[in-house]
Amino acid sequence: MKLQTMFAVALAIFLFSSCQKEVSNDTGPGGGTGTAKVNFIFKFDSTQARLNAIGQPAPMPAGNAGQSPRFNSMSAHYVELAPNAFTALGAGAILYKAPEVTTGGSKAIDFSNSKFAGNNQVFLSVPVNSFAAGTYTWLRVSLAYQNYNIYMNALGQTIDATLASFIGYNTYLGNFKVKDSTVVVNGNKLQGYWGLEGKFSGVGFLTTGQAPPGATTVPNPIFATSPVPQGSCVVTAEFTTPLVVTGSETADINIVVSLSTNKSFEWIDVDNNGTYDPNNGDQVIDMGIRGMIPTKQ
Repeated sequence: MKLQTMFAVALAIFLFSSCQKEVSNDTGPGGGTGTAKVNFIFKFDSTQARLNAIGQPAPMPAGNAGQSPRFNSMSAHYVELAPNAFTALGAGAILYKAPEVTTGGSKAIDFSNSKFAGNNQVFLSVPVNSFAAGTYTWLRVSLAYQNYNIYMNALGQTIDATLASFIGYNTYLGNFKVKDSTVVVNGNKLQGYWGLEGKFSGVGFLTTGQAPPGATTVPNPIFATSPVPQGSCVVTAEFTTPLVVTGSETADINIVVSLSTNKSFEWIDVDNNGTYDPNNGDQVIDMGIRGMIPTKQ
């Protein structure tokens, strides 16, 4: 009994010391010991520069019109930090990738598991010791969904309508709520699908539509050295100053991700009056974000 007791005590000491060692050395992939997080915060700015797909200023095309939506919420599907302009998509530090499913056939974003954030709200928090320490100069954010209000006209009435649009590469939707009403889909929808809800003469209406393939603007100033797939919504932008992460930070790092909503809702202005009049034949052509500026606070 005495020998067994001594063995049990020795075994307990060994197990305890092993557990202690494992915990104390668990510093994560970054190799640091920091307890801080990197917080990414959405900001929607209608005064920010309006850019095209290659990051150049984009005037409104002849025959089209646009307005700057009033944002309610947005969700992101993918977030990556890139060390330089030559870093291929996926070769940087991937901080987040939303759940995907094949319920609707092809692989698609699972909307039922999406996370939403509004203006000046955190949309992602990542521990600093969960990814490689280093200096990052570029941010990639794949946007998936946006919900905002726009003004539209119908028979002389101005309507404050709510629009829910899906700008990710492909999204599986069981159902989704625009404002008060629910749209049932039970299938995949490609980039550019949208639902619109409002009231006309006190009577509610709900309609859906689809922007043309490839029409959604996705700014990427480094398209020549680091392209993104057609149909994705991976917006790319350079940090105002390089982001340096050691992995040992104890204070949170806040990154404001300012998104340009400058006339980001765009339509073919059939009646050439500068207002969105779907009853007159105006057609939604683009709902893409018009630029991004990430800044460490």
